[in-house]
Amino acid sequence: MNHRFRSVVIAFALGWLLSSCNNASPEIYFDEAVLNVNLITPFGGQAALYSLAHPSVKLVPETKDQTTPMTRKEIIEDQIQRVEGNLTKIKALPDAEETRDMVQTSIKLHEFVLPVYKAEYRELAKLYDEGGSQQERVAKAQEIDTKYLAGYQALFNRLVELGKAYAAKHHLKVEWQTRNF
Repeated sequence: MNHRFRSVVIAFALGWLLSSCNNASPEIYFDEAVLNVNLITPFGGQAALYSLAHPSVKLVPETKDQTTPMTRKEIIEDQIQRVEGNLTKIKALPDAEETRDMVQTSIKLHEFVLPVYKAEYRELAKLYDEGGSQQERVAKAQEIDTKYLAGYQALFNRLVELGKAYAAKHHLKVEWQTRNF
């Protein structure tokens, strides 16, 4: 094998190897862009109010079995971290024509909810943590729904539609549940 031919073969092989490393599997695209959206819900509607009214518990520091309810601020800060983490992962997916619309819709959805969590949901959490009245909390939740729920639903539903088509095309086994807003 002459030197020039060997160099071309090596260059081609390296190019193929690097490009194949840059392609994520269908499962990875689906998991990051579609499935992980479940981690940023509930957003809007009664589900969001319920999650704040019934906070998760955490371990009491320096104990192994004692729990205490999370503050609503902690719940919202966890949501913000999840949204930011998901968004970073989604943006890191290699660009591919087949997944572009699905990935971009997921990015738009994450970028849509993030400022709402950072502003309005922090305000709602503060009302819970600082003893705001039920009426104030419901009014704040309704304000969030009025301003953002339709936009969220449109992006969420579009992403689910794209995700279903992508999952079917790649024979990914997914159990779809209807989200009640």
